Amino acid sequence: MSGRIRVLALVVLRRGDELLVEDGEDPVKGERYYRLLGGGVEFGERGADAVRRELREEIGAELAGVSYLGAVENLFTFLGEPGHEVCLLYEASFADSALYERDGFDGVELVGGVEVPVRAHWVHARALRDGGLPLYPDGALELITAKAP
Repeated sequence: MSGRIRVLALVVLRRGDELLVEDGEDPVKGERYYRLLGGGVEFGERGADAVRRELREEIGAELAGVSYLGAVENLFTFLGEPGHEVCLLYEASFADSALYERDGFDGVELVGGVEVPVRAHWVHARALRDGGLPLYPDGALELITAKAP
């Protein structure tokens, strides 16, 4: 990841005061965290299309009402390596409202050609603001809460 900037498209899905996040861990830092769902924008692909594709690939969900929320720049260290991302955040809803009744979603994400399990679940935004596990990318929570409906 070192030496290049990645452009990501991430989605904010709300269920009342809850946000859908995936669990993450950096064993080098001994840190557990939450991350918004989504992934890399491919060359020639618009961010909104990327976030739709990523959710379809990761958890088999279709999105509706995708709208641009804002962007955050994320400088970080993961697994001992520096990283730099520009994250486009989109607000959306599930096309199938029955998905809001689920407590969690299991799926897979391709990372370097390897399938990695994804576990997504709902977390109260209040818990994130009150010092729970951090939400990445940095700055996303502030943008999300500033633009809360």
